[in-house]
Amino acid sequence: MSTIRIVRGVGDAPTKMASYDAALAAANVHNYNLVPVSSVIPADATVEADDTAPDLGPAGNRLTVVEARATTGGVGTVSAGLGWATGPGPGLFYEASGGDPAAVRRSVEVGLDAGRDLRDWQFDDERVTVTTAEADGEGYTTAVTLAVYGQSEPIV
Repeated sequence: MSTIRIVRGVGDAPTKMASYDAALAAANVHNYNLVPVSSVIPADATVEADDTAPDLGPAGNRLTVVEARATTGGVGTVSAGLGWATGPGPGLFYEASGGDPAAVRRSVEVGLDAGRDLRDWQFDDERVTVTTAEADGEGYTTAVTLAVYGQSEPIV
């Protein structure tokens, strides 16, 4: 059985990409090539909220993720939310981002409801986490919440 880790981070930097990299560093996934997938949790996986990732393999490897990401260059709030619904079989992730943490949480919950309605699966548990950052307007601020699937794998 493999583990999917929920990790999160916030970063500030002078450019959008640098703030994203800083947020990934806060989650300890900045040294991997992230490969996004849609939202299905395999039936044999477990989901654990760890905040930061452990060592998942050599730098430069590919790492499969579901990612919520929000960036701003202004003053205000950025929020990246990720929710998951699991049961005895497959499960679902849903992500959302925006400036209002409560609205982001609600969007994730509505998305999970819609995803469950599309499937004839049993869901016993639902969780949502929202990573929020306050931006001061100096440079850029990014918030990320990621579901990281297992260990990294060689990309070449």
